[in-house]
Amino acid sequence: MVETLDPQRDIASLRVAIVRSTYHSWATGKMLEAAVDRWRRLGGREQSLVVASAAGTWELPAIARALVHNGGMDAIVALGVVIRGETDHFEYICQGVTQALADLTSHTGVPVGFGVLTCDTADQVKARTGGDAGNKGAEAMDAAVQTALTIRAVQAMRPGES
Repeated sequence: MVETLDPQRDIASLRVAIVRSTYHSWATGKMLEAAVDRWRRLGGREQSLVVASAAGTWELPAIARALVHNGGMDAIVALGVVIRGETDHFEYICQGVTQALADLTSHTGVPVGFGVLTCDTADQVKARTGGDAGNKGAEAMDAAVQTALTIRAVQAMRPGES
């Protein structure tokens, strides 16, 4: 018989942190609002949500790591924006942040909802922060919560039970 995991929807027991870059705050502010709104709509408790600011997208992994190791978080939501410029800076920032957040998840088992926009133009950012493409802050919160609940369901499994 195939066992299908059905994550318990006890969102109120989760502790989640949002780490938001203040660089490009015109966009990350909208993503933060959407992520917090989604948290509330999912049934998360205000006192179980922590919001931390980072100077820029590059700093997100360091703060996320501190929150995982010292804050007892069940999930992290990382919100940032990188817009392509005329130099290779874009590639280095995008690759470094993506790898660091993936490594954090891989090494700790704490999921990171990836809300880091890597866009060519400000118009693309606007479309992803409440425009035609939705709001990636809300989507990152959904991903973080769903993954944390699934991990909790896996941890509750007992060999031989179905």
